[in-house]
Amino acid sequence: MARKTVLTLFGTRPEVIKLAPVLRLLEKHSDSIRTMNVASGQHRDLVDPFVSLFGIRVDLDMRLMRPNQDSLGLLHRIVLEMSRTLNQQECDLIVVQGDTTTALAGSLAGQMCGIPVAHVEAGLRSGNRLSPYPEEIHRVEISRLSTLHFAATPRNRNLLLREGIPGNNIFVTGNPVVDAIGLTRREHNAPIPVELAARIGGRKYIVLTTHRRESFGPALRRNLEVLRAFIQEHEDLVLVFPVHPNPNVSAAANEIFAGHPRIILTPPLPYPEFLGLVSECWLVVSDSGGIQEEVPSLGRPLLILRENTERPECVEAGVARLVGGSPNVLKQMLEEACLPGSWVHGVARCLNPYGAGDSASRIVSVLMDFLNGQLNGTYNTEAAGSRKCMQDFALSL
Repeated sequence: MARKTVLTLFGTRPEVIKLAPVLRLLEKHSDSIRTMNVASGQHRDLVDPFVSLFGIRVDLDMRLMRPNQDSLGLLHRIVLEMSRTLNQQECDLIVVQGDTTTALAGSLAGQMCGIPVAHVEAGLRSGNRLSPYPEEIHRVEISRLSTLHFAATPRNRNLLLREGIPGNNIFVTGNPVVDAIGLTRREHNAPIPVELAARIGGRKYIVLTTHRRESFGPALRRNLEVLRAFIQEHEDLVLVFPVHPNPNVSAAANEIFAGHPRIILTPPLPYPEFLGLVSECWLVVSDSGGIQEEVPSLGRPLLILRENTERPECVEAGVARLVGGSPNVLKQMLEEACLPGSWVHGVARCLNPYGAGDSASRIVSVLMDFLNGQLNGTYNTEAAGSRKCMQDFALSL
């Protein structure tokens, strides 16, 4: 087929991790595909190390991050810059991942320019448009704007079908985070850092991550207080907390955990070291969506610091439990995990609901067939507007 151009847009750490295996495979088809990798700069400081880790070539860095940026302003800037890029570049397909402002902006740009959009990790739904916010709204809108939908699980496919997405446009591929974990552990496998291992001292430990907006304030403080009390009562346990740089998180962590000899606060770890840390822990406690996808590959139990999840497959597989909105539930579940015969001991034997590490090859196979006109789905690839229309739209935001 004639050489086609695929533009892949990313701006956050999870996007880079999950798109890296896809980008690697696309590069192997350079005879028929020209890849253009674009970084929005949404989370610049957090993204750059992962771009380097996976050896991703960045053809255009928009550098759009601003201090104390808001989502609407960022959306405006990305759509505007995408409009300029698409006016200058011939593009046959745009690939976005997940539910970020960057992914929404790329989908809007594709729709307005009449360029089809492929959405990796499509069909996640919590059922509550305000939790997680604004990600749940982004997911729904990206699905409406996309042409190809790569669903990680059959559940995700069924949710898309309920929203009227044609079944021939949806492909169950697994989640490429499984591929990314495999790549990382094969190429960059790293043990727990020596200084951190020395502070853990051979004891069982909990890994904590928390950064969601809905966790900020009193909810975050109560959860941290429960965890401090739990560690205080169990002298055989250590808590390791790679602290997110958001001041809402770091300020509370430094205040509540200050001075405890078995609570270790660290900066965010490089991805290989973080995977090494989690793979050896006793328990993970987190409000992260990405962690829910990672722990099945690492065989570690997870308590989810949320009332709902867009990834219930992790709970159904027996790998995780929802804590809910009450610190009392967190306390109860922490104590239950300590009991003989607890569910945490069987997690390593659970099947991974997110695939077998071949998601990237499934995605790239579909992309190739689509670009070659070999798919039989319902694909509207006619321009929804001219490039001038796109630029006018962006300037009006």
